[in-house]
Amino acid sequence: MTTAPNSSSAPTSPSRYSASLPNPMPDDPNRRLLLFAFRRMGAHGLKDAHAASALFQAFGQDFRRPLLLMRTMMADLAHNATCPITIAPCCCMRMTASEATILTIVDRAETAPDSARLLLGDLIGLRRPDGVLASITAVASAFADAGRPLTP
Repeated sequence: MTTAPNSSSAPTSPSRYSASLPNPMPDDPNRRLLLFAFRRMGAHGLKDAHAASALFQAFGQDFRRPLLLMRTMMADLAHNATCPITIAPCCCMRMTASEATILTIVDRAETAPDSARLLLGDLIGLRRPDGVLASITAVASAFADAGRPLTP
């Protein structure tokens, strides 16, 4: 252990938060939008006005489908998860492992559904997460159809 100079021998160590937020925020603005809505709805409920407003600003008059499917995905995750899914505050510039896993599942939902199914099953502790995976795939399709693909 090292000590900070000019301190009263207080040990310095990495922040306890750095271990809980191991992943950087995605660079893609569409993935950031998904993550923002995920965090807001996860922390403040499905009818969060900030999440709805962000989706309205991003999608314009076509915001209803992504918003409805995002709410459906969040409800499915909450209803089916047998273990906690950790989320960071909306202003945080890093992601939890659960958030990074959700984005990986979104990436693989259409191109590698077997891999996405295994990841989702591990995340929510469910052997057959097909209904939740369908919700996640629908969100990814809604973003792509509205011109905001969730590409890594």
